[in-house]
Amino acid sequence: MNTTYMPRCPSVGYSTGKPLIIALCFAPLWCSQLACGQSADALGPEVQKFARVSSPKVVLEHVRVIDGTGSRPSADRNIVIEGGKIVAIGAGADVPAGDGTTVLDLRGDSVMPGIVNLHGHVQFYRRPNLQEDGKYDRPTIPTQMVFSAPRLYLANGTTTVRTAGSIDPLMDVNLKRLIEQGVAPGPHLDVTGPFMTGPAPTSLQTQILTGPEDASQTVAFWADRGVTSFKAYVDITRAELRAMVVEAHKRGLKVLGHLCSVTYEEAAEAGIDSLEHGFFTNTQLDPGKQPDRCSASRGEYTLEHMTAEQANQLIATLVNHHVAVTSTLPSTAFSVPSLNASPDGGPILKTEALAAMSPSARAGYLIDFKRVRAGGDDSTRLLRREMELERAFVAAGGLLIAGSDPVGLFGSVPGFADHREIELLVAGGFKPLEAIRIATLNGAVFLGRQDYIGSVAVGKNADLLVVKGDPSAQISDIESVEIVFKDGVGYDTKKLLDSVQGLYGEY
Repeated sequence: MNTTYMPRCPSVGYSTGKPLIIALCFAPLWCSQLACGQSADALGPEVQKFARVSSPKVVLEHVRVIDGTGSRPSADRNIVIEGGKIVAIGAGADVPAGDGTTVLDLRGDSVMPGIVNLHGHVQFYRRPNLQEDGKYDRPTIPTQMVFSAPRLYLANGTTTVRTAGSIDPLMDVNLKRLIEQGVAPGPHLDVTGPFMTGPAPTSLQTQILTGPEDASQTVAFWADRGVTSFKAYVDITRAELRAMVVEAHKRGLKVLGHLCSVTYEEAAEAGIDSLEHGFFTNTQLDPGKQPDRCSASRGEYTLEHMTAEQANQLIATLVNHHVAVTSTLPSTAFSVPSLNASPDGGPILKTEALAAMSPSARAGYLIDFKRVRAGGDDSTRLLRREMELERAFVAAGGLLIAGSDPVGLFGSVPGFADHREIELLVAGGFKPLEAIRIATLNGAVFLGRQDYIGSVAVGKNADLLVVKGDPSAQISDIESVEIVFKDGVGYDTKKLLDSVQGLYGEY
């Protein structure tokens, strides 16, 4: 018997973006440690050593609460955490410690929901024999980062991640299980299956489909093994996409798409749940576009030449079909020199992010950085147009969600790149509170977990990010992480970062 489908904790709503479907919650594959009856004391030694606070009751004193809904912050509040949940939020007051209660005086700090990253990865693309001119030997070698990536996410306040395509789904499912059992540190994972594509594979990471039946069987195979979402990739056909959607929705699971061969309107008609990389990969206006074939422009022509009327029509189609759009701005912004360097002209990456990289990963980043600064590909027009469409999509009632797409390129390091995505949403015209909502509550709504995560409210899981300063006024304060709570356990950011120094790109 396949024990994956044996229920072990209460049902939760899991919205497909269509009529609400109720999906069972299976421990340790989906529900949190504490929601499934485990306590902080059950954390294994490899996790416990990173726990700065693991007492049964915790009081966060005198904090500024940015609740994730877009509402104005509440100053000088106390948050009480017990049993992994937020049990009270009240006026700021001095509370005595004792009786198993830990009290943290956080005057000057802000508390916001843990980040919900809906386009994360736990993999890294190695580029053999990378040269100063950017050339390297093919193929790229995708490598799992199941040791470093989860720690980097958690250290930076990302408490939920959709892996958005996997090179080894079984390893990711097992990683998810270990995290939820308290054996390994990391965020809650929504594990996406393999990159499912058509007959023109772009890399070693993809699973090449032979037709709709193969697509349906592939979804069924990985769903039976604990995968909770599926990725349609560049060269998939419309028929294969429809088969994926039917099989996934039958099981209460979702389909995301990094597309090219299928246009956005075609994907919406097929029932896809989210479209990745904003509006960059919509090919409906590309010259020479053929049905079920990726165009040479790969969507850049459409993005740059779409009229206001055409954009409004597309956005209306997506909104009417309840299709979410995932913003992944860090990769494109890397090609914009003005957004890719510090005031002194050096790398914009924080020292801690550079320190996390392996020597080869750091060298590759610096090669790419120098090429862009020397006049490489400048995507300013495309990035500006993307930001305009993301704002228009939200204004029309669309659900914009956020991701960072860290795969070893563009200096996108897990966790650090999540902060960068939020900052770029603000650079693109959203107010800080709007950007925070996109990266927290909107993601929870998409996953159907808004009753559990995504905002700071009584009764919700204590998945919280504590930062020094006020990101609602100065969004860059989101980088000043003090402590990260997941299921009520407070994790030490510095210890997590120290444990992966020089390892991202290797493990």
